[in-house]
Amino acid sequence: MTSWAARSIWIAVRSRKKKPFLGICLGGQMLARQLGGRVYPHPQGHAEIGYYPIHPTALGRSICEPWPDHVYQWHREGFDLPIGAELIAAGDSFPVQAFRYAAAAYALQFHPDVTHATICRWTTRGNERLSLPGAKPRAGPISPIAPYTTSRPAPGLPHSWRIGCARAA
Repeated sequence: MTSWAARSIWIAVRSRKKKPFLGICLGGQMLARQLGGRVYPHPQGHAEIGYYPIHPTALGRSICEPWPDHVYQWHREGFDLPIGAELIAAGDSFPVQAFRYAAAAYALQFHPDVTHATICRWTTRGNERLSLPGAKPRAGPISPIAPYTTSRPAPGLPHSWRIGCARAA
């Protein structure tokens, strides 16, 4: 069994049992697909690499306040809102940026877990992606980090999310 298949089964079991799940970027895409949503490349081939505006919904603000006005992205695919899921944040290029399902599963297209070191590593090792349409230049993602990124996870995340992100950092 491939690791993709094993992870999909694991997500399905957690969803069915209403166990907490937080999918970040690929994990969010996998949750969306598991719930019957479509995962797709941008229609014009755009990527989101760098900081982009985020627009939380009223539900999103009730779950987590305050939200940053920009979040770090590193992806070329987005996802549709699965049936039964609730939108908690939208974006400009990829409309669904975050959703909640059954009050226990969350999908985030962006990276609240990113640190300055992560950005440096991704933009160095994956520098060819910076030439994709819509991607911010390397100077863009790194120079404005002070307002958005620290060596710690985003303070606006719910406490249980911050604990998991702090362990991953």
